[in-house]
Amino acid sequence: MLAIIREMKNAFSYAPLNPTFRKIHLSVTTEAARKGTREKARKKKVKVEVQKVGFIPHNQRNKEKLNLYRQNKHVDDSWKANPTDDCYVGKYYKWKIYSVSDAIQCHRETHHPSMYNVPNAPLNVHIELNMKAEKANRFIDNFQKVAMIPYKFDHGEERRILVFTKTMESLLEAREAGATLVGGIELIKDIQNGELLISDFQYVIAHPNILPELVSLRGLMKRKFPNPKNGTLGPDLKDIITKFSNGIEYKAEKDENQPDFASITTCIGTLNMKSEELEGNLVSLLKDVNSNRPKREGKFITKVIFKSPPSSEQLRINPFVYIEEEYIKPKSIYKTSYKDVDENSEEMEIKI
Repeated sequence: MLAIIREMKNAFSYAPLNPTFRKIHLSVTTEAARKGTREKARKKKVKVEVQKVGFIPHNQRNKEKLNLYRQNKHVDDSWKANPTDDCYVGKYYKWKIYSVSDAIQCHRETHHPSMYNVPNAPLNVHIELNMKAEKANRFIDNFQKVAMIPYKFDHGEERRILVFTKTMESLLEAREAGATLVGGIELIKDIQNGELLISDFQYVIAHPNILPELVSLRGLMKRKFPNPKNGTLGPDLKDIITKFSNGIEYKAEKDENQPDFASITTCIGTLNMKSEELEGNLVSLLKDVNSNRPKREGKFITKVIFKSPPSSEQLRINPFVYIEEEYIKPKSIYKTSYKDVDENSEEMEIKI
């Protein structure tokens, strides 16, 4: 027994020389390591909720990334040079601007019997708009209106107009103006009973004298309910009916990928009309569109182009001959000025 103890004693005494024996050092690092492993283990036990995403169409995936590579539709070619020759590559030079009469004459030449042979082709106007509102991150909503024009033309559609009024004088006036159907309280009852459908008429016009009785049809009419804002409610029925039966209907729609860009395409007449008549219709349309401009600096109407199918030719004109290019803030009619009468008093003048 003593021999065995001696042998063990000798083995431990020469332990540093034996590579199989190592000393164990205990420190704070081992406890920190254990703490880190415990926290990792706890995190693994936590259930991660996976948010389910519905089906996304292929053309809507990564839409934000695609918008970064889209080209801005507000094209500014003011930095380009003016063309010096009659034949040139259009993308390297400024877009030529025609006068209204010259642009109409150019389209008449292409629609001559010797070429397209469509002398009464429609003359379409393409208008581009900057839809930025007064605030930088706001945009104007889409709008749809009817512009009154001085010269009537065949717009190729039948417009049915329903008129509500009480007095016999306004009834006769509306019928003479060309309304499809005119009536009063009895007509309101027919609509409530389902004998007459509002959907059969494009426009609903009313005289203010029947407005209290007409309120009961607000739910049925919805957007067609007469409103002074869109010009369907007023005492002068003759002018209102003429506007909606002969006027130019147009709609401004924003681009789905560029909310500050919108366009309007409508017809102002046919090529067999006089140039003065087409120009008069264009001026009325531009002024009506420009009435929707926001109160901010910069252009609202950015580009106006004449098109006439079946020709693919596009002729640009200058709209700022007829409307203001920039927004002009209305000046205050009240001005104050001070004049020194003596050292202790002041006299104020108000100029109107």
